Amino acid sequence: GTKWGLGGTCVNVGCIPKKLMHQAALLGSALKDAQHYGWNIAQPVHHTWSVMAQAVQNYVKSLNWGHRVQLQDKKVKYFNLKGSFSDPHTIRGLTKAGKETIVTAENIVIATGGRPKYPTHIAGALEYGITSDDLFWLKESPGKTPLVYYPFILHLYEIIVYISLTDDPQDVSLECAGFLTGIGLDTTVMMRSIPLRGFDQVSLKQMASLVTEHMESYGTKFLKRCFPTKVEKLESKRLQVTWKNTDLGTEETDSFDTVMWAVGRAPDTETLNLETVGVKTNSETGKIIVDASEATSVPHIYAVGDITEGRPELTPTAIAAGKLLAQRLFGQSSELMDYDNVPTTVFTPLEYGCVGLSEEAAVQCYGSDNIEVYHAYYKPLEFTVAERDASQCYMKMVCLREREQRILGLHFIGPNAGEVIQGFALGIKCGATYPQLMKTIGIHPTCAEEIAKLHITKRSGLDATVTGC
Repeated sequence: GTKWGLGGTCVNVGCIPKKLMHQAALLGSALKDAQHYGWNIAQPVHHTWSVMAQAVQNYVKSLNWGHRVQLQDKKVKYFNLKGSFSDPHTIRGLTKAGKETIVTAENIVIATGGRPKYPTHIAGALEYGITSDDLFWLKESPGKTPLVYYPFILHLYEIIVYISLTDDPQDVSLECAGFLTGIGLDTTVMMRSIPLRGFDQVSLKQMASLVTEHMESYGTKFLKRCFPTKVEKLESKRLQVTWKNTDLGTEETDSFDTVMWAVGRAPDTETLNLETVGVKTNSETGKIIVDASEATSVPHIYAVGDITEGRPELTPTAIAAGKLLAQRLFGQSSELMDYDNVPTTVFTPLEYGCVGLSEEAAVQCYGSDNIEVYHAYYKPLEFTVAERDASQCYMKMVCLREREQRILGLHFIGPNAGEVIQGFALGIKCGATYPQLMKTIGIHPTCAEEIAKLHITKRSGLDATVTGC
C-alpha cells in the first residue's frame, strides 16, 4: 500500500533508496577498516536508522519534485489520476475523490511497472508482513528482520523466475539483507531453493554461493531449504514465524520484529481494463505481450518496462526503450531496442555484476565443446591492510572456443562490481574477444585490472585446468 510521487519503482522503492542504504552499510564496514589504517574511532559505533531513512526519503522526494518540474518545463501535461481504458484511444482517469477526467490520444504508452507479490496462501502473510516497497519508507528501524524468499511451490513461478533474469525476487532480498546486516541489525534470510536463481550457477564454486558465503561470514543468517507456513502476532507485538525445514522434515518457529516478503513482483495492470481494448497479456505472468517495436496486440498501444513479457526488469532498459519508441513515433527513426548484453549488478555487501550470457546459457546456445571459460580468484588491494577475507572475490569470463574467442559473458564478484562491469559492457557489446582483452593494459592497482590479466583457463566439460600466461 506504499504510495509515492513521480519516478516509478527505481526512484521511489528500487535502485535509488537501495543503493543509498547499501552505501550506508559499506560505510559501516569502512569504519572497521579505518582502524587498520590509523584512524582512531571510538567504539562501539552506532547506526541510527531514522537519520538514514530521513536523508534517503528526502532525496527521493527531491527527485519526485524534479521530475514534476521537468514535465512542466517541457510542457508535458501531467494528470495525477488512476487511469483505465474506456476504448482503444480513450483513458478514463479518476482522482482520489472520484472525479472523472477523460483523455484521448492517437498513441498510448503503458508503463505502470510492477508491485511486490504477497504469498497470500501463508496465514498471516498479508496482515503482518511488509515488502521492499515498505522497507525503504520505514521511519523507524525494522529490528530483527527475517527476509523470506523462494520460488512458489507451483512450477509456474519457478519458470518465471528463471526466464526473466532480473525478475528474480532473490536479488532484492539479498540486497536488503546485506545492508540490514551491515548497519547492525539481526537479519535472517529464509530460502526454499538456491540463491539468485537465474544468475550464473556454474563455476569452480557457484557465483551465487560465493555471494551468500560472504554474507554469512559477515553475519547474515540463512535458513536454507525452508519455507514459511504461517505468521502470528504475539502479545509482545513480535511476529512468530513457523516454517518447515524440507531437509530435516521438521517444523520450526522463531519470533522477529519484522517479516519482509520478497517472492517476486507482479505487473500493475489489473485495473487498466486491457482485455476490453484487446491488449493481450501472458495469462500466467500477467505481463503485456509486445513485439520488437514495443507495440502490443493493438498497434497504436505500446508498453515498456517491467510490465512487458520477456524484457529485463531494469530501469536503464525501460528508459532506452522509451526513448527509441518516441524517436520512432515522432523522429523518423527506425531503430529498435537491443536487449542483448545488458549489464546488471546485485548490490549485496560483496557486489555481483554480470553482462552477457551465463555459462549455462552459453553451453545451451553453442554446446559445451565450443565454450572456453577463464576464471580466477583475486584479492583487492584494499582488503590487505584491513585483513579482510577475500576468498569470495572471483571472476569468470565465458568465451567461444573458436579462433577469435569472442567474449559471450563476464561475471565479477567484488567491490564496485557495477562500475567494473559497466566499463567492460561496452567492449562486449562491440564484440570484444579474449585476445583483445589480453592486449588491454590494466589500471594498476585496481580490481578491474584483474580481468585484463585473466590467465587461468578451464575447458568446459574436462576435469583438467590449464595454466598459461
